[in-house]
Amino acid sequence: METWKNRHGALNREGRQEGGYMNSQEGEKLLILWASDNKDSAINMVFMYAENSKIKGWWDDVCLLIWGASSKLVSEDKDIQAHIQALLKRGVRVMACKKCAENSGVVEQLERQNIEVFYTGQFLSDWLKSDDKVITI
Repeated sequence: METWKNRHGALNREGRQEGGYMNSQEGEKLLILWASDNKDSAINMVFMYAENSKIKGWWDDVCLLIWGASSKLVSEDKDIQAHIQALLKRGVRVMACKKCAENSGVVEQLERQNIEVFYTGQFLSDWLKSDDKVITI
């Protein structure tokens, strides 16, 4: 197959990356799908990367989706709540899976923190079908 190079590396005739990683354009949207209740990972990966993505302009739009076990951690841990508030102030869109929150009995606690709580299955499916990027932790 014929290939040529651009600033991202080798592309095939259809404009698709030939092996390796490709960040096609600046200004894309990033979804961080956070499903772990590990506090260290939340602070040292999820929050740090989300905040720096906004501060440094790595991504125009950064969304944090609280899913599964992370919803209970957010509802109970004051340090985690402070990080969430800092992300909201930076312009990170923070949302949570309503079904997960219902299963953990924490819907109201999340909503009180200005987290968008809704049934996220369709949202996540649409995002995954798009060209926008997802990090899962």
